[in-house]
Amino acid sequence: MKLKKLAHLIALIGVVGPAMAQDVPVTGKIQRVEITGSSIKRIAKEGALPVEIISRKQLEDQGIVTAEQLIATLNVNGNGSDNLASNADVTSGAQRGNNGASSANLRGQGSDSTLVLLNGRRVATHGMKGSAVDLNSIPMAAVERVEVLKDGASAIYGTDAIGGVINFILRKNYNGLEAQAFTDVAQESGGEIGRVSLTGGWGDLDANGWNVLATVAHSQNKALRGDQRDFVNTFQPDRGVSVDTRGSPHANIFATTLAPTLLSRTGTGPTIPGGGTTTYNGISILDLPGGAGCTSIDGMGPYDEKLWNSAGAAYGCAWDTGRAAVLQQPVKNSNALARATFQSGEHQFFIEGVGSNVEVSKRFSPNQISPGATTFGASSFYPSTGAAYNDVYNRLVAVFPSISANRGLPIAYRWRCMDCGNREIVTETKAARFLVGADGPLNLFGNRFDYRVGASRAFSESESQLGTGFNYTVALANALGSGKINPFLLPGQTQSQEAIDLIKSTSAAGVTLYGGKTILTQVDAALSGEIFKLPAGSVMAAIGTDLRREEYKFNGDARAAAARPAILNAPFDDANALDNVHRDIKAVYAELLVPVIKDMEVTLAIRRDNYSGIGSTTNPKIAFRYQPIPQVLFRGSYNEGFRAPSFNQLFNGLTESPYAGKDLVDPARCPTGLVDASRPGCESINPSYVTGGKANLGPETAKQATVGIVLEPFNWFSANADLWEIRKENTIDVFPITTMVANYNLFEEQFIRNAAGEIIIIDQRWVNAGERHTRGLEVGARFNGKFSTGSSWTLGLDGSRLLEKKSRPTTNAPFGASEVGRFIFTGDLGLKWKHSAYATYKYGNWSGMLQNIYRSGYTDQVLPGVANGLVKPSNYNPKVDAYSIFNLTATYTGFKNVSLTAGIKNMLDEDPPFAITYDSNTGAGSSWEPRVADPRGRSFTLMATYKFF
Repeated sequence: MKLKKLAHLIALIGVVGPAMAQDVPVTGKIQRVEITGSSIKRIAKEGALPVEIISRKQLEDQGIVTAEQLIATLNVNGNGSDNLASNADVTSGAQRGNNGASSANLRGQGSDSTLVLLNGRRVATHGMKGSAVDLNSIPMAAVERVEVLKDGASAIYGTDAIGGVINFILRKNYNGLEAQAFTDVAQESGGEIGRVSLTGGWGDLDANGWNVLATVAHSQNKALRGDQRDFVNTFQPDRGVSVDTRGSPHANIFATTLAPTLLSRTGTGPTIPGGGTTTYNGISILDLPGGAGCTSIDGMGPYDEKLWNSAGAAYGCAWDTGRAAVLQQPVKNSNALARATFQSGEHQFFIEGVGSNVEVSKRFSPNQISPGATTFGASSFYPSTGAAYNDVYNRLVAVFPSISANRGLPIAYRWRCMDCGNREIVTETKAARFLVGADGPLNLFGNRFDYRVGASRAFSESESQLGTGFNYTVALANALGSGKINPFLLPGQTQSQEAIDLIKSTSAAGVTLYGGKTILTQVDAALSGEIFKLPAGSVMAAIGTDLRREEYKFNGDARAAAARPAILNAPFDDANALDNVHRDIKAVYAELLVPVIKDMEVTLAIRRDNYSGIGSTTNPKIAFRYQPIPQVLFRGSYNEGFRAPSFNQLFNGLTESPYAGKDLVDPARCPTGLVDASRPGCESINPSYVTGGKANLGPETAKQATVGIVLEPFNWFSANADLWEIRKENTIDVFPITTMVANYNLFEEQFIRNAAGEIIIIDQRWVNAGERHTRGLEVGARFNGKFSTGSSWTLGLDGSRLLEKKSRPTTNAPFGASEVGRFIFTGDLGLKWKHSAYATYKYGNWSGMLQNIYRSGYTDQVLPGVANGLVKPSNYNPKVDAYSIFNLTATYTGFKNVSLTAGIKNMLDEDPPFAITYDSNTGAGSSWEPRVADPRGRSFTLMATYKFF
C-alpha cells in the first residue's frame, strides 16, 4: 500500500496540466532512477525541485508534434522572440541572422540561459547563431516524455542552466513496430501541419540482453500568409496603428540631395501656395486632390502623418507590409533515431545516433526600392522618356506650381517592387549527434555505487539561400533607369512583358547568403551512491566531470571574395564572419543529499567550470525537502549561475545600419524626448547605428531562489505553489535605441557626433552593464474522481504569475518601470498571468480532454503622434485584450492495434487580440502579437496510430 501511495503522489505533484493525469505503473521491483535536476539516483519521488513531466500520451492528446508547439503551451516559458512567427519579417539587432531557429526561454531568462538536453546530455546549438539549441532538431516522434526543471541547475548541468532545463527523454527498450500519421488543418485556408512516423524496436533488455530502436519521421508546416487572415491589418489609425513606409506598389515621389529631380532641385520638397512653410516629400499622385486614392490599389492606404508626427508626409501612400509576411513559416523536417542497447548483468552499454534535416522558408514583403538613395545613384531615376512621366508631372504641378520649372528632370521615388516577388530566405539545417555510453553499478568500499559515462560528438550546420525578391543592385538600377519599368502604374494597369523580363533578368535567386556550423565534443562521467548512514537515513553523494569543446564558424557571405556583386537589401553579414573559433570547458561537480531528520533532507551541490579565454567560476546550490506529514511537502533552493558570452557576442564584426524610424530626437537638445517639429531641437533625426561584438565582454552572473509547498490533504485533491526570484548582474545586453535615448546620461559616450555636434552614429553593441530582476509564482491544483466503475475524471489548473520584471541599463542607474504587462520590442514580453486549465474523462476505450490556454493582456505600444497628444484615435485602447482559447480532443482505442485521436483546436475560433506590434525601424510587425497568439484560428486534428506487432 505504501508503494501505491508513493506512485500516486508521483503522478499528482509537480506535473503540468494533463500530465498530472498519467498513470504510474507499480511493480514489485524498486529501481533507483535519475531525476532531471540531480545526478543522484534515488527511488522516484517528489524532490526538492519543481519538475514538470509531460508524457508521450499528453503530447498526443494535445495534438503536439513539434517541440516549438510544446514550448508555446508551457506557462513557465517566457514570451520572447524565439519562435518562427516572431522572426518572419525584417529583423535587426540580436534577432538578425536568426533564420530558421526556434528556441526555449524558461522563466523569461533568454534562450541562451535555458539548457536543452536530449536524454540528459547536451546537443549542438543552432549552426547559424551558435547560442541556443534549435528545437526543430529534436526528434519528437521518438520522445517518451519531457522533463522540465523549473529551477536553475548551473551546479549540476553547467553554467548556462540559469532559467532551467528541458530534458527530452527518448524511448527505451521499446519492442514492436508502430506507424503514426497526424494532420492539423485550419478551418480557414493556410497553415496546415502534418507528420508521419515509423518506429520499430526489437529485442528485450531483460529477456534477450539487447534492444535496438529505430525511428524515422517527416513533418511539414505549410505557410500561412498574412493576407489569409483578416485580423492582419496595419491600417487602423482609429486604433492607433498605421504603417511607416512609403515604399508602396504605386511609387511615392521624393526630393533628394543626390541630384536635382522633378520634385526639387535642392533636396527640399515644395510648399503649397498659401499653405504655410510645411515642405512636402514622399508624395503619391494617387493621394493628391482628384487622384484615385491610395486605397484604389490592394494593400495600400494613406500614410498617416499625424500618427507618425510627420506633417510633410501628408500626401504619401503607405503599404501594409504585415499582410505580405508569412505568419507561420513553412517548415520541412526529417529526422531519424537509431539506438542499440546491450545489457550485461546490471550494466548497460549503448550506441545512439540522432539526425535531422530542417528546411525553413522565411518569406516577407517585396523589396522597397529607393532610386533616390545612394544605393542606386541618379542613373536609376525614372527618366522623362518614361511612359508615366507626363501624367506624374501634370498631377504634381496642379498642386505644387513651383515645380513647373523642373520639367524634364528625372523622378526620384520609393517603390515596392511587387513584380520582384516576396523576399524569401530558405535556411537548411543539418544536425546530428553520435553518442556512446554505459551505466550500471559498482561495488566500492563495500557499498554499491551507480556510474554513468558517455562520449559524444554533435554538430549543427546551417545555410541560408536567397529565393525570390532579391535582385542584383547595379543590374536593377540600370533596368530602372531605362524607363521601361513603370513604378507609377495606375489601378488596373500592369507591367509590360518587356519590363517583367527585365526585372527577372536581375534576380539573385539561388545565391547562398551565409552559413554557420557549431560542433560540440563532450566526455562526461558521474558516480553516485550511498556513502554512509545517519539516524535519519542514508547519505547519498555524486561526483562527476564534464569536458567539452565548443566550436563555431560563420562565413557571412559564402561567395568568393572577388565575386560579390551587391544584392539589394540582402542581409549579408560578412562583417560577422568567424573562422572556426572555439573554447574548451572543463568542469567538475559534486552533490550531497543529507537526511537531516526523518522527514527532511538537504541537498548540497557545487560545480567548478573553467572556460578557456574567459576564466573559472564556482557555482553552489543548496536545496531542501521537508515533509512533516504525508499530506504536506515543503521545498526550496538557492543557487548561483554564470553564463559565458556567446561567440557572436564576443567576436562579431561591426555592422552599420541607418535608423529609418521617425520617432528619434537628439536627447541632449530635446528635453521632452518626443518628436515635435514645432519645437527647436526636437526635430526627427536619422543617424546610423552600429551593432556587433566586443572581445572584452565578461560573463553574466545570477543568483536565484525558490521556495514552495505541495499539499495533498485528500487522495482526490492536490495543490502546489512555488515562489521564485532570479537576479542577474553584468547582463550582456543590446539596449534598444529608445532606452539609450531615455538614459542618455548613462550612454552619452555611445552617441557619436560630428564637428557640428549632430548625432551621426549610435554605438549599439553588446555591453556588460545592466542588472535584471525577475520574480514569479507558479501554482497548480488537481482534482480527480470516478463517476462509476471503469470511469475516471480529472480537473486541473497550472498557472504562472509574474510578480516583478525590471531592469536597469547600468548598475549606477535606477531601475526602470516594471516590465510586467508592458509592451517591449523583440525581448521577453512580461505577461502578468498565464494558465492552462483542463478537464479529462476516461471510460472504457474512450478518453477525452477539454483544455483552456490563457494569456493575460498588457499595455500596448504607443506611436509618436499619440504619445505627444497630436492625435487622439477614436477607438484607441491602451490595453491589449487577453488571449484565451479552448481545445478539445477525444481518443478511441477500441479497434485492434489502432488508436485514433481527433481534436478541435481553438474551438471558439478566437483571433489574436489587436496589438500595435509595428516596428518603424525595420518595417516588421502588424496588428497582432506573435509572441503570444497562434494566428491559425480554429483547426481540426486527427492522429492515427497502428501497431503492427
